Amino acid sequence: MAGKPIRNIVIVGGGTAGWMSAAPLALKLGKACRIVLVESPEIGTVGVGEATLPTIRYFNHALGLDNADFVRKTQATYKLGIEFKDWGHVGNRFFHGFGDFGPTIENRSPVTYWLRLAREYKDMPSYEEWSTATAMARSNRFMEPYGDQPAATNAFSYAYHFDASLYAAYLRDYAMERGVQRIEGLISEVEQHPETGFITAVKLNDGRRVEGDLFIDCSGFRGLLIEGVYQAGYDDWSAMLPCNSAQAVPSEKVEPLTPYTTSTARSAGWTWRIPLQHRTGNGHVYCNGFTSDEEAGRVLLAGLDGRALDNPRQLRFTTGRRRKSWVKNCVAIGLSSGFLEPLESTSINIIENSVGWLLQYFPDRDASPELADEFNRLVSQRYEYVRDFIILHYKATRRDDSEFWRYCANMAIPDTLRHQIELFRATGRVAIYDRDGFSVASHVSILMGLGIVPRAYDPLVDLFDLARLHEHFSRLRETISQAVAAMPGHGQYIKQLR
Repeated sequence: MAGKPIRNIVIVGGGTAGWMSAAPLALKLGKACRIVLVESPEIGTVGVGEATLPTIRYFNHALGLDNADFVRKTQATYKLGIEFKDWGHVGNRFFHGFGDFGPTIENRSPVTYWLRLAREYKDMPSYEEWSTATAMARSNRFMEPYGDQPAATNAFSYAYHFDASLYAAYLRDYAMERGVQRIEGLISEVEQHPETGFITAVKLNDGRRVEGDLFIDCSGFRGLLIEGVYQAGYDDWSAMLPCNSAQAVPSEKVEPLTPYTTSTARSAGWTWRIPLQHRTGNGHVYCNGFTSDEEAGRVLLAGLDGRALDNPRQLRFTTGRRRKSWVKNCVAIGLSSGFLEPLESTSINIIENSVGWLLQYFPDRDASPELADEFNRLVSQRYEYVRDFIILHYKATRRDDSEFWRYCANMAIPDTLRHQIELFRATGRVAIYDRDGFSVASHVSILMGLGIVPRAYDPLVDLFDLARLHEHFSRLRETISQAVAAMPGHGQYIKQLR
């Protein structure tokens, strides 16, 4: 193995996935490997993944990016979570914040203690009152967590909203400064070794050939290499996630600059609102079997809180994942690997994971199939875990005011998700299949927000003195309120940072 190191990597496709792959590869491999990225200006990028999860901070940190420079050059704002409107029922409103509802007590979720208090005290405030991230979001305040000891000032996490095209350009400059070569061109042919079937080169329509030992497919939905060459197959999850269309449009920014994403349920899907420094990103994800494109566009434009800066851009997709993301010497990353709608901002997170796993299981020129098997296992599981979490939003709602929502209420769901829902409904516990994915608090936010209140709670909670428990929660709520009141406004914080 030591005698067959990878010397040439070819990344097919730019955009967010392409440059998020190129940057860490350039940093890690340095001059030991030639890295070429081929992209064509004739092929557009999706560019709607402007909201992220907190893991993006670790990705940026691993690259050594300066936070102030990143925020400035990508027009970024901070994200404390997602506000959901009209999801449980019309008029329903809840927040999925990054962080728990107070500290754990004797290694148990604080929510299970809240369930006991809510049963004993009819005037008990909502469990969301103990989420620092939620309190900050509702006050439009922000500052980064600080303090060495657990406190309200660090009992939350955060992510970013940013302009995806600017982020790709930012990472492009980063990667090219570290030796990545960018080639403009349209791929017309893919050459393979006659015996092994490995890809040996891609040929451009002007006759140029780009040879490689390892090929990374970031070509988007079409999967130029992973599907076009290797026919890896695709698991279609449309029956459980029926939305297959989206329209996206930017609008003028409005004040105040909110530190959260907004998701509003509509009659055949949902709309998003993502605030950036220079504009607001908006979109409508829907199923065209339950509404027309024209009506979807009307709903999108009618919901804007600022003047539209363009006409809505139409997108089509099939929710699902490739059966294999790594075949022979080809690894698919990004949309070429699969697609899950952006309801919980997971697309960029899956890119982060995929690049990390590629580096963890980096091959030699033989591209051991055992490495590919492990990579495919990890990627497939991550898609399944995220799939279940997104389906939860549709299945657990009590909306029945349209054909679309009635379909969601009656559709079949994975047994893994059904177990999660019923376990929580009966006992207040959450089954976590992916310890690196969405936490207990995240599941509680969605389950409780959509109206699923457990019939019971952990009986060991009754061993805790009720008066002391009530005092603890009252004191904690006041502490959070005081901490948030002392924080600067979100817009002010960004101005100070810039």
